[in-house]
Amino acid sequence: MTPKKGLGKGLSALISETNVAKIESDAKAGVMEIDINKVEPNRSQPRKHFDDESLRELADSIAEYGILQPLLVNKENEGYYSIVAGERRWRAARIAKLTAVPVIIKDYSQSETLQVALIENLQREDINPIEEALSYKRLIDEFFFTQEIIAAKIGKSRSSVSQCLSLLQLDERVQGMIADDMLNISAAKTLLKLEDGDAQIKAAMFISQENLPAAKAEKYINALLKEGEDEDGAQKEIKKPASNYPHLERDLNRIFGTKVKIKDGKNRGKIEIEYYSPDDLDRLMGIIKGQSSL
Repeated sequence: MTPKKGLGKGLSALISETNVAKIESDAKAGVMEIDINKVEPNRSQPRKHFDDESLRELADSIAEYGILQPLLVNKENEGYYSIVAGERRWRAARIAKLTAVPVIIKDYSQSETLQVALIENLQREDINPIEEALSYKRLIDEFFFTQEIIAAKIGKSRSSVSQCLSLLQLDERVQGMIADDMLNISAAKTLLKLEDGDAQIKAAMFISQENLPAAKAEKYINALLKEGEDEDGAQKEIKKPASNYPHLERDLNRIFGTKVKIKDGKNRGKIEIEYYSPDDLDRLMGIIKGQSSL
């Protein structure tokens, strides 16, 4: 049997544009083919990075067998469609020089579109732990999902979701190492015992270079905490001094929904508020602007 090739020129090559419009109207609940140039990415797509090699491999598969899973799209103005789910397939289809793609047309609100995109993003096989954690955080911050609801929607345990979210408490440099697959996630979790970002990244580099498994990484971290020494025996500070305003930090943590540190100096101090993405920064600014007491 000859393998199925791409999707050809679509419906417009077989029937008139008038009939295409009618079929489009009648088939909103089913699968239909749309001119690939009439389909465009969703600006709210949570996934920003697409691996070039992986896309080429998918493009080769699509060129030979076609797109096996339709894209979900919303109908926009002037006959265009925005992708709700399936941007990776759309990108690969363009590389494979398809002229049409199979779609299922939906009528999602902007909020529903983002929720679907986030859920689809979480179901990717190649999602890295930091992308996963940031997607969880957006569902919690923007749509008030609980960890239990997220776990149910993606088929994972609540503890798995919680542990993944805890990675966002790590220094951003350490998060980058995890995202780049330079640090084993089980070993990375042991770094949460270290409060200081510089201590975390130094320990993370050692764990990565030595390729320590989780058990040995934990022993290494425990030794640092116990003796306050690095691998060369040089004295180092592992933990930050305790805050003079723990009750205020707790209040600010509750208000902002993120980690807040108050650093007290001799003549002045500063407040550090952590954020994990541009959207998270916008969320924090909205809280600040809305709090007259801040």
